[in-house]
Amino acid sequence: MSLPQHSRMALPGRKGPQLRLQAATGIHRGDRQYQQDQVAVFAHPHHNRCLLAVVADGMGGKSGGRKAADQVLLTTQQLFERFAPDSEDPAELLRQVCSEAHLMIKLTAISAEEEPHSTLAMFLVMPDLQCYWLHTGDSRIYWVRDGQFLQRSFDQSYVQRLVDEGQLTEADAQSHPQSNLLTACLGTQQDPTPVETQIGVLRPGDTLMVCSDGLWHYFNNRELATVLSGLAPREAAELLVNKARLRAQGGGDNLSLAIVRLVEGD
Repeated sequence: MSLPQHSRMALPGRKGPQLRLQAATGIHRGDRQYQQDQVAVFAHPHHNRCLLAVVADGMGGKSGGRKAADQVLLTTQQLFERFAPDSEDPAELLRQVCSEAHLMIKLTAISAEEEPHSTLAMFLVMPDLQCYWLHTGDSRIYWVRDGQFLQRSFDQSYVQRLVDEGQLTEADAQSHPQSNLLTACLGTQQDPTPVETQIGVLRPGDTLMVCSDGLWHYFNNRELATVLSGLAPREAAELLVNKARLRAQGGGDNLSLAIVRLVEGD
């Protein structure tokens, strides 16, 4: 297990109490032979009020999935470091990450025998605390405020389609035998059709989490809201990883998560 990492970013130049972003990441191989998840929180190199959190859940043979996930993080970091928050469109940045990572994964497949694919879920916090997210596949993004679940991304998967059509409940979808069948991801012959969301301005106490299905599979929305609101990011990440491992009962997938919270004061 990789222990959750923790960081803080000050948000200067605002009246009233100083606001900070607290962040933590966690990753675990689960009960799989290989680790094919990747997760990171990138702080902008020139704007200390701007960050991007990303999870990639790779698929495709012994090393193909890891190569795909690695490519997602590399592409994300390179494009984010060149991003100018004051003058460039944040939604366009996320779209560019998605399209370029998709292309690079497809190029990797040409030079290898594996068929690498990856999910992608990421959220971007701007200096003015506007938040944008984008995802493709079944890695998720959650937004929690004051102990209440506000919003999450919806999977691009076969079972989510059944839920949307009223043929399955969300509870039934959790245990469906085809719950891992995706309708979109990176690296396929078809171009991805990512879902974009602008959730507005974050408030003090708001918490965001991005995670792979190896984590969210073991929790309902209420449980996640309670943990994410009640604990600091590092402690929340540790608890969720440990609880997911316990509930997996020896059959757990790779899991990864990044948690970011906006707080007042030191």
